[in-house]
Amino acid sequence: MSDVALVGIDLGKHSFHLHGQDQSGRAVFRKKLSRQQMMRFFGNLPACTVVMEACAGAHFTARELKGLGHDAKLISPQFVRPFVKGNKNDFVDAEAICEAASRPTMRFVTPKTETQQTLSALHRLRESLVRDRTKTSNQMHGFLLEFGVSLPKGPAVMRRLPSVLAERELPARLTELLQRLHKHFLYLDGQIRELDKEMADQLADDDLGSRLLSIPCIGPITASLLATEMGDGKQYRCSRDFAASVGLVPRQYSTGGKTNLLGISKRGDKNLRRLLVQCARVYLQRLEYQRGALAEWVRGLKARRHSNVVACALANKLARVAWAIAAHHTCFETGPAALVA
Repeated sequence: MSDVALVGIDLGKHSFHLHGQDQSGRAVFRKKLSRQQMMRFFGNLPACTVVMEACAGAHFTARELKGLGHDAKLISPQFVRPFVKGNKNDFVDAEAICEAASRPTMRFVTPKTETQQTLSALHRLRESLVRDRTKTSNQMHGFLLEFGVSLPKGPAVMRRLPSVLAERELPARLTELLQRLHKHFLYLDGQIRELDKEMADQLADDDLGSRLLSIPCIGPITASLLATEMGDGKQYRCSRDFAASVGLVPRQYSTGGKTNLLGISKRGDKNLRRLLVQCARVYLQRLEYQRGALAEWVRGLKARRHSNVVACALANKLARVAWAIAAHHTCFETGPAALVA
């Protein structure tokens, strides 16, 4: 199969469907293989371009194929869908991946390293624990409210729940249930604190993460996630491309020569976008203490636009500044250079 130039893989859990093409786009083979059979097959195949959708297991498979000498590429599934012809099946999906990859203007996803994937898993675990802690706290609030006990919001109140229960006469069975929930809440809270400490320790040893912390109102969690998702930033042509990948640029619906810009597109990683918007809101809350060209730009924008618009615009600016720091290996400056991204 020395004439194979492009191979599309429809990834699965146990079975993988392969579609191979030559340089002219003519189909050369179709195979259904297990994971072990696929790696042996590519180990004996001459170096070629292997393309798959960016989904579960894709980054690991891409690293393994690169180790075998192949050029592994990932495509976002939304860009493959328009090339599916006729009824959908796994072989048709693999062929559609080849068709999409052969487009000269196709955009690819950069495979993550093991370190990036590990940090990404850490962030997802922390996010899941925070949701569980909030759910547990809300459940305790709800149970107490049904018995006429209204407590203020916030995790600080939940941490001292035993003293609150001691001050009120509640059914013994309900008190026991609340104590169980409180133990679960403390366990989740402790796990989140441990992950935060681990994240801070890893960030201290990461050069890019340390430089991202120089951006105003960017904390350890946001800096760590930026370093994980962005890497060195070389996969993006410019700072606007990175901001667009996070969904912080206007969604466009233009026709007939008339430009119509809507709200932000909300594409990409919603967790990273949420964190950037939160950082922007913190910056706005402390705007009177901020100095430099960025602060002046925000003050001028805030004088003529709604605060929500300013927050999204500032989040866009922070994303651009973060890309500039990663791509040009610099730190944040309060002068005019901070706005050049």
